Amino acid sequence: MFDPKVLESPAVILDNGSGLCKAGLSGEQMPRSVIASVVGYPKSKAIMIGAGQKDYYVGKEAQAKRGILTFKYPMEHGIVTSWDDMQKIWKYVYKYELRMKASERPVLLTEAPLNTLPNREKMTEIMFEGFRVPAMFVALQALMALYASAQTTGLVLDSGDGVTLTVPVYKGHCLLHGVSRLDFAGRDITKYLARLLLENGHSFTSTAEGEIVKDIKEKLCYVAIEPSQKMKEKPRKLTREYILPDGNAIQVGNQLFRAPEALFVPANAGISAPGIDKMIVQSVKKCDGRIHSDILGNVVLSGGSTLFHGLSERLLKELQVQTPSTIPVKIIAPQDRMFSVWIGASVLTSLKTFRDMWVTSEDYKERGPTALQRKCF
Repeated sequence: MFDPKVLESPAVILDNGSGLCKAGLSGEQMPRSVIASVVGYPKSKAIMIGAGQKDYYVGKEAQAKRGILTFKYPMEHGIVTSWDDMQKIWKYVYKYELRMKASERPVLLTEAPLNTLPNREKMTEIMFEGFRVPAMFVALQALMALYASAQTTGLVLDSGDGVTLTVPVYKGHCLLHGVSRLDFAGRDITKYLARLLLENGHSFTSTAEGEIVKDIKEKLCYVAIEPSQKMKEKPRKLTREYILPDGNAIQVGNQLFRAPEALFVPANAGISAPGIDKMIVQSVKKCDGRIHSDILGNVVLSGGSTLFHGLSERLLKELQVQTPSTIPVKIIAPQDRMFSVWIGASVLTSLKTFRDMWVTSEDYKERGPTALQRKCF
């Protein structure tokens, strides 16, 4: 029997990304747990035999043993592609990170705006039947990012590890016809940087070396305001030193701004698609002209791949060139935008008015996986 009192407990919030899974409790300011969305399987059974080893490892555990594991990422470009591996991550988060039983609290999960209906229904089925949750809700990531900035109208540029999206929102409703999507984000920038580093003779090919490239990206990469001018600068002016795990140093130059430049010019990385500035303009054009100024006056950045130094300044410059001078453009770049989606969901679920929004196990019994369609849009 469903007990309505369970809705009074702070809900579990699971923000599932292609790169990271952020988890914690409703009403808290930051997620309690942030782990890599990765499941590692032993490359060779022989290596693991007799060592008390597991069949698979999740998150930090997997990363610590990366040399002997094959990595599987259950999410590709923001969409779950392996439900089996996704469940392993959720089980791990509940048991070892949150140390809670899924059956004792409602859960809010986040999804990308272009998630398919069968995918959403599969998630519903897994949560109610596999995890026995008492109630659940599925929230659009872009909307949560906007709520985290205390806004209900604007345009969200969300770029994480697997996908980059521009999502217009008006009065709390995602305008799905205006969504633009680019299957190029953090993971792809890391791979592109590895290709660029080969120019200097630095080869990073293994999984472990891929983590080094990711670290170079996160610590040293930046967006150039005028890339063509930057390319003319003397190499020594652009060079930065990076210390490798073995203590040796390497010098990295213009690759540091050329890698994230692919967000503005994906063709540089071999992808024929518009960059983030043009995506925003496309999204705005698909919306009613009367709301263009409301949307462009509130461009909110969200996700780890918007953290590059110089990105918000460059974006503003590009948008001002491509939009009417009568419409002021404002970029909002929250400091904790890596967690904006999670924070917005924490705020939303802690509102008393949200209690009626939960889809309960009773609703699921009555309607099956389609129960979510009535409340989660």
